[in-house]
Amino acid sequence: MSTSTTTTRRTYLAMLAGAALAAGARPASAQAVRWSSGTERPTIAVPPNACDCHHHIYDARFPPAPGATLRPPDASVDEYRALQRRLGLTRNVVVQPSTYGTDNRLLVDSVKAFGASARGVAMLDATVSAEELKRLDAAGIRGVRFGTRLPGGASMDDMVPVARRIADLGWHIQLVSDGDKIVELAEVLKGLPVPVVFDHMGHLPEPAGPDHPGFRVIADLIETRGAWVKLTGAYILSKVGPPTYGDRSRLARAYVALAPERLVWGSDWPHPTSPADAKPDDAVLLDLLANWAPDPRVQARILADNPAELYRF
Repeated sequence: MSTSTTTTRRTYLAMLAGAALAAGARPASAQAVRWSSGTERPTIAVPPNACDCHHHIYDARFPPAPGATLRPPDASVDEYRALQRRLGLTRNVVVQPSTYGTDNRLLVDSVKAFGASARGVAMLDATVSAEELKRLDAAGIRGVRFGTRLPGGASMDDMVPVARRIADLGWHIQLVSDGDKIVELAEVLKGLPVPVVFDHMGHLPEPAGPDHPGFRVIADLIETRGAWVKLTGAYILSKVGPPTYGDRSRLARAYVALAPERLVWGSDWPHPTSPADAKPDDAVLLDLLANWAPDPRVQARILADNPAELYRF
């Protein structure tokens, strides 16, 4: 084949590729995922067994809880798997949203669909039976979520009795609450017989961040009661916004400096509190770890080792 023929063919292929991109096609390395903006893979080196420790599944076939106000559109197991592939993650933790309250059927079905690489966090009230707890434990559930930010789920009055019921299972209480409420609940949280896992960096407000009194409460619980913090939801309270989320990054770095061995990371996909046309880029959220914890060994601890301990993978 002559050089001119080869050049012509290369030119033609380049033109085809350019036309495809102009028409909306993406390179093989790029991938669009529903409920996530962007298409590129993260630049951070993702370690083996890396885990997304906070995401949700939604399905309109399951009725919302009475009084629940957060009712996002469907976000399926298969759609989440596409995000896993894009991010290079292999383990995941499905968290019961306020939408379904204490009806954990979709949660259990989702964890079962994901298989042995998944765990779940349920919502339960004080009426849960010992038999149901055993069934949920066998299904991969490892904690119970309580919250004060959105209606749905059990009353906060049930948190202490539920904590007592799950202590022998080695589960934890996951708390979604804002910083002021965490300060108010400090003595209750100190008295729980199980560790507390704080959603979304404790929802400490900006611009206070780590200077908020709630940070000291969380720090004390980490040091004395083995509490954990999820480095999630940087986009929720940030006043700076993407791509740096600089204000929330200040808070995240404070947690890393305090106790990297008690931190896990999560996407919060499908980002139910964000409008459909303003979803964050999950690869950008994952890449924030390179700024929060520059040491790759600490990144691996947060992404893989800590989740393995907390969720018993």
